[in-house]
Parts: sequence; C-alpha cells; structure tokens
Amino acid sequence: MKTFKQYLILLAVIPLLGYLLIAAKSKEPTVYGVGFYNVENLFDTIHDVNKNDHDYLIGGKLDWNREKYSSKLTNIARVLSEMGSDKTPAGPAVIGLAEIENFRVLLDLILQPALKGKYQYLHYEGEDKRGIDCALLYNPDLFLPQHSLLVPSKPLDGDTIHKTRGFLVVSGLLGGEKITLIVNHWPSRGAESPVRVHAGEQVKLITDSIYNLNSHAKIVVMGDLNDDPMDPSVAKALGAKKHVKEVKSKELYNPWWEILEDKDVGTLLYRGKWNLFDQIIISEPLLKAKTGLRFVEAEVFMRDYLFEQEGKYKGSPFRTFGGRKWLNGYSDHLPTLIYLAQ
Repeated sequence: MKTFKQYLILLAVIPLLGYLLIAAKSKEPTVYGVGFYNVENLFDTIHDVNKNDHDYLIGGKLDWNREKYSSKLTNIARVLSEMGSDKTPAGPAVIGLAEIENFRVLLDLILQPALKGKYQYLHYEGEDKRGIDCALLYNPDLFLPQHSLLVPSKPLDGDTIHKTRGFLVVSGLLGGEKITLIVNHWPSRGAESPVRVHAGEQVKLITDSIYNLNSHAKIVVMGDLNDDPMDPSVAKALGAKKHVKEVKSKELYNPWWEILEDKDVGTLLYRGKWNLFDQIIISEPLLKAKTGLRFVEAEVFMRDYLFEQEGKYKGSPFRTFGGRKWLNGYSDHLPTLIYLAQ
C-alpha cells in the first residue's frame, strides 16, 4: 500500500511527465540547408601545369591580378555566408561548388573572414582542360564525410573536347543519418544535347548503383547541369520527375521544374529568358520519408546585390566580367538551396 508521501510524489511527477510528453511532441525539427553555387571562374593568379588558365594569370587577357582575385574571394564568401541564413542560422551544412580552379582557391575561400572556421572542403583534381573542378564545402559540426571519390566521365563516342569534369561523390552523416551527395558540372551549351544526355546517363548509373545497395538510400544530385529540368538530359536520361506523385521507388524528384516552368524563376538569364541549370535533385526516400531526413522546400537564393542594378543588363546576375571589363561582381549564376528537416 502506497504511503501518503508516495501519493504526493506521484501527484508532482504526473504533471511533469505530461509536460515532457507535450514538449517532445511539439519539438521543432532540425533543418539543414544543402546548397549549390557556380562561382564563375574562381581562379588564382598561379599557373597550373597542363591547364589553360592563361586568361587568369597576371598579364593575361583579362588583366587578372591579386587585388581582383582577393575581391572575388570576398564576394563569393559573402554569398556563401548568407545563403539560407534566415532559415538555418548556421548556414548550409554542405555547399556544392562549380568552377573551382584548385585546392588553393578553396583554402583561400574558407579562410575569408565571413567563412573562417566554419567550413572544410573536399576536392579532386579533374580533367577539364580549363582547369575548373567541382568541390564540396561542409560544416564539420553538421556533416561528417565518410567516403568520397571523383568518378571520371566517359567521353561520348570518343569526344574528349566536351568531356565533363567528373562526378564528385561524397557519402557521410548529416544529422547522424547516412546521405550521399553527387556534385556535377555537365558540358556547356557549346556542346550539343547528346553530350549532356550522356552525362545524365552516367549519373543515373551512379544513383542506380547506390539504390541497388540500399533501396532506401537518401541521395542528393546537385550541380550546374547546363540544361533545364525539362530537357532530355535531366528529365529522361537522369529520370528526375516534375511532380511528387510521379516519383516511384528508386526514382528522383526535381523541385526546380515547377519553379522554372510554373513560376518563371531561374538562376541565369540569357537573351531575356531565365534558365535554371543549377539544380538540386533528391531521391524518393528523401521526398517521402516519414522519419529522419526529409525534403521540405527549395529556393533560388536572391539578394539585391546579386543582380545588375542599372544599364543594359539590369536584372541579370551580377557577374565578375562583362566581356573583358572587370565588373567586380559575383557570378553569372544564382545559388540554389534545398532544406531537409529531421
């Protein structure tokens, strides 16, 4: 038989338990940002052997120098430090980058005051003739990389002119949960569509191989694909779907299709028309997960300073050069973000 003292303890504990249950149910989910940014030719002033980086050497065609390089680093660091800060105060957990020259520019970038002590990087030297590569920045407090490699691209019918930069594949723990990231930069529009279709097919082989090991794998495919979401390379070769209801097991969802086609929002402007080449595509388990990491929303990151404010190109992304004229801008692309909740 319980004593009077024990009843008093129970009366005190029961409301506390109720409060804890309510608090547990009402706990806000943790939100992680996953970003991508084509930083438009982030070159230092040092020549890399066997790379065509001559325009960005001191005395080169673009009259590149340490002051311009330093300003470019400051500008890009500002963008990366502000991406998603309204929804994730710590900033994105990971950011894929395109048009990085080498490890030196990555080291200089993460040591900028706006980013110092926040990010580390993963990078492999690729085979691009101009010397531009993909890379991944990550916040080690949020993302723990476990495995990474650069999967070489296979030329289409022996075409080495338009060979893509390879596919940077990184797997690790985001919020303690396994996720695989694939960072891309597909061949430019200087090449015909079949070259990018071939790139999409190669990435599809990578995602299929991951799915074959784990049908519930959480995968993010990000990058400058040099095609829009509805183009054959993305919609057919990669198989990324426009609508949630279309996405079946072991398939991919592309939220940017609706953003471009239905809302006319893009990441680069060409002859008055918006394109959305900079996409972050997710696997079906991230889309339909009932527990763990799950997709919340996608956005093109926009701030006034990222756009031309006057003149002929008003409203276009504010880039580093206009022809050979140094504009001291940011990039000809806008960054993109998705948010994952846990």
